[in-house]
Amino acid sequence: MTYKNPIISGFYPDPSICKASGRYYLVCSSFEYFPGVPLFESTDLVNWRQIGNVLTNDSQLPLGSAYSSGGIYAPTIRENNGRFYMVTTNVSAGGNFYVYTDDIYGEWSEPVYVNQSGIDPTIYFEDGKAFFISNGNDESRGGLAGIQMSEIDIKTGGNLTPPQYIWYGSGGRYVEAPHIYKINGRYYLMTAEGGTEYGHMVTYAVSDSLWGEYKTAPNNPVLTNRNLGGYSLQAVGHGDLTHDDNGNYWMVHLGFRTPGGYVNYHHLGRETFLTPVTFNADGTFTAGENGTASLEVTTDRLPEKLVQKPVYADKNFIYLRNPISANYIITDEKITLHGTNVTLDDVGSPTFIGLRQKEFDAKISANVKLLSDGNAGITLYMNENHHYDLELEKTANGICVCTLLNIGDVKDYYKKCVEIDADNANLRIEATDHLYRFFVNDECIAKAQTRYLSTEVAGGFTGVIIGLYAENGDAEFTEFTISY
Repeated sequence: MTYKNPIISGFYPDPSICKASGRYYLVCSSFEYFPGVPLFESTDLVNWRQIGNVLTNDSQLPLGSAYSSGGIYAPTIRENNGRFYMVTTNVSAGGNFYVYTDDIYGEWSEPVYVNQSGIDPTIYFEDGKAFFISNGNDESRGGLAGIQMSEIDIKTGGNLTPPQYIWYGSGGRYVEAPHIYKINGRYYLMTAEGGTEYGHMVTYAVSDSLWGEYKTAPNNPVLTNRNLGGYSLQAVGHGDLTHDDNGNYWMVHLGFRTPGGYVNYHHLGRETFLTPVTFNADGTFTAGENGTASLEVTTDRLPEKLVQKPVYADKNFIYLRNPISANYIITDEKITLHGTNVTLDDVGSPTFIGLRQKEFDAKISANVKLLSDGNAGITLYMNENHHYDLELEKTANGICVCTLLNIGDVKDYYKKCVEIDADNANLRIEATDHLYRFFVNDECIAKAQTRYLSTEVAGGFTGVIIGLYAENGDAEFTEFTISY
C-alpha cells in the first residue's frame, strides 16, 4: 500500500500519539489559538478525524497574555489504566501541566501543574509510578541543554524526587521533545535536536535502567531531511513512537512542505507525517528510507486494500486567544460576527473565526454583508504583523472592497479599493503555492506572493489561518467554503 504524507495537513505541529483499545489518538500544538490541543482519532494510522480539542475552557487555557506563537507548546498524550493524560506547557501562563479524562470523547480535567522547568514535557508510567520528563538547562554544568526527569505524584503533580538530568543529546542544538519507551526490556529516550527548522532531526539514546546511563545511539540522527536539498519535505523531527497490532513500529513527526525545488520558505505551517520504524537485533532502530522521510511511502505493513481519504471539509473553528462568545453567532446557514475595536493588528482577541489552510492550492469564498458601520472580510492570517485581508469597508463615501497587505512594519502596504453599490459582495481568494489572488464578484482586483506570509519572513511557529473577521461593526457571512 502507498500512502501520502502529510497524514494531517496544515498547521498541526509537534504530534504525539498513543494507542488504546485498538484505536490511535493524536494531539498537536495550538499556540495562541483557542480551543487548544486538537485531538484526532484513527483506526489505521493514515486516515484521521478530529474528534475535538483537549483544552476547551478558559480556566484550562488562559491566553490573555499570549503573544504570537506563545500559549500552548508541544503536548504529549498517553493512556494509563484506562485514563488518558495530556501533558503540555502554556509558556504564557502557568508553565508545565497535565489534564486527564476517562472518556476520550468527553471533557478533560482542570490543569494539574508540575513544578519543573523546560518545555515539551512528556509522562511515563511504570509499576504504578509516574515520571515527568522535559527539556531544560543544567545549571550545574554551565546551563548545558539536556533532558531532565522527576517522579511525581500523579494525583497532585507534586515532585516526589527532584529533577535529574539523564541525557544531554547527541551534540545538536536545542535538545527537546523527549519521549521514553520501554521496548524489548530496554529504555529508549527519543528527542529532537537541531531546532525546528531546516536542521531538524530525531535522535535517541538507550539504557538498561530508567534513570540511566543513557548511551547515545550510534546511528544518530535516526531521522532527518536536513541534507535533502531541493526536496519539498523539510524540517523533519519531533517524533513520537507507536506500534500496530502486528508489532510494527511507526513514528509520527512534524515536517513542513516548501513550494518545491530550492524555494526555501513555507507558509502552511509544520504538519504531521508518518514514517515506518524498524528495530534491529542489536537494539538500534532505523526510520524511513535511509533515515529520511518521504511524501509518499510504499509499505507492506498496511493492507493493500486500505484507501487513504484526506478530509478537508471540517468546521473545527479556532479563535485568536480567548474569544468573547457573545460576539459570535454560528449556524449551518450563516455566521454573524460582532466586531469590536480590537483589530487583526492587535495582540488580543479580535472577532475572528478561522480554519487552517491545508494545501497550497485552495479556493476560499464567502458572501459578506455589512450590517452596520465598520469593516469585515476574509483574512489570510499568520500573525498580527503579517496578514492579507480582503474586506468590505463602510466609509463616508459609501461601500468599498479593499485588499490590504500587511507585511511586518509596512501596514497596509498595498491597499486597493473598489467601490460597489451594495452593502454585500462575494469575496474570493484563490491560492497556489506561490500566489494568492483576490476577487470581488468574479473580478480579480489584486494578487500577493505567499512568501510574505511564510515563517521565514513572519517568524514564529504557526501557519496560515483562513479567517472571517469583523471590526468596529457587525457583519454576516454566508456560503463560506474552502475547496482543495
